Amino acid sequence: MSSRRTFFRQTLGAAALSLVPNVSNAAAAPRKLRKAIMGGTLGIKGTLMEKYAAAKAVGYEGVEPSGGMNQQEVLDALGASGLEAASVCCHTHWKQTLTHNDAAEREAGLQGVLTTLRDAKTYGAGSILVVPGVCNEEVPYDVAWERSITELKKAVPLAKELDVKISIENVWNNFILSPLEAVRFLEEIGDPIVGWHFDIGNVLRYGWPEQWIKVLGKRINRIHVKEYSTKKMKEEGVWKGFDCDLTEGDNNWPAIMKALDDVGYTGWAISEQRGGLNPNGLKMLTERMDRIFAM
Repeated sequence: MSSRRTFFRQTLGAAALSLVPNVSNAAAAPRKLRKAIMGGTLGIKGTLMEKYAAAKAVGYEGVEPSGGMNQQEVLDALGASGLEAASVCCHTHWKQTLTHNDAAEREAGLQGVLTTLRDAKTYGAGSILVVPGVCNEEVPYDVAWERSITELKKAVPLAKELDVKISIENVWNNFILSPLEAVRFLEEIGDPIVGWHFDIGNVLRYGWPEQWIKVLGKRINRIHVKEYSTKKMKEEGVWKGFDCDLTEGDNNWPAIMKALDDVGYTGWAISEQRGGLNPNGLKMLTERMDRIFAM
């Protein structure tokens, strides 16, 4: 009888537990991602203060200004709006590239990186975005590789002094075209103060963002949230791929979010996406970012 009573108690207990919802899944912690917007995509007319205020009003917490701006103007706009500086984008890296054939142009590019580091420190940003160079018919791949690493190493001492990370962005520069190559590039620089600013939309032209995230892992300091349509790319041309709104392109957002979870990414998620021309467009962007973050 004792064994029978024990059996019934165990059976009833198991049945009761089966009716209780899975608390660990139901109460899963939300992702620790903070919404910011790249300053260059804030197309709203008005002063910098008015633009930042508009971004704040629709739910952004941060902004990514460019280097070389009037520091006091940026500080005033940040203070008045309540936005934080999520990152600072180098202002010289496309024209005075770190891989330029002219040594004077490379030096100007390096000075741009150093200025951006100082700006970031002033604004309280912990990272700057840097395009590492450009490879083309005049600048061979191996030469671009060597020059870029050489110039970036020169910026490392100031970055460490200021405690501001240098974050390399994957862009359409015909250079560093795979995540394995990106890891090798960072390893050759050889200092953790230099990491990656991962642009989600830029990858779809020749790869899959979730695969890059897995390989880059903890080296990712910041992310750009951007959509891309490979269908439009194939039918209308590569640049037309960006002509789509968030969640309406070909990013596999659930897979991307899972990959970010798997590598433990938290912090700033910065929109570099069309839609910032008016308050309604900005509101649409923040709402779609929220939708993506919940996937």
